[in-house]
Amino acid sequence: MGARKKISAEARKEANATRYFAKLNNVPTSPRKMRLVADMIRGMEVNKALSVLKFSTKEASGKIEKLLKSAIANWETKTEQKADNANLYVSAIYVDSATMLKRLRTAPQGRGYRIRKRSNHVTLFVEAKNTNNDNQN
Repeated sequence: MGARKKISAEARKEANATRYFAKLNNVPTSPRKMRLVADMIRGMEVNKALSVLKFSTKEASGKIEKLLKSAIANWETKTEQKADNANLYVSAIYVDSATMLKRLRTAPQGRGYRIRKRSNHVTLFVEAKNTNNDNQN
């Protein structure tokens, strides 16, 4: 690895050390379906987001609910506080497309139609709302 790449990698690692997140890779759901669920909870308070995901009928909501619980646990581990006391919220959630399985489906007259089985990566960031700044103003 070159010196310039190493410096930028170290800076990225230091920035991630202060952020609280969880990643879910290679989820066998299309990114479009996953983004519908991600948009529902973006910017929402954590407990409210968990209840929204629990009662959602979409299949992707179960996977994001598990991911959100993991992000909360990561926050609790890094800060050594309980999530019940803090005002946690979903600061950012990204859904990126992952590898695509390509299959062929037989079609009339000797042709074949391509089937693309999509998958995605989900990254969820959690932050605590600063109530101290409100009191100082």
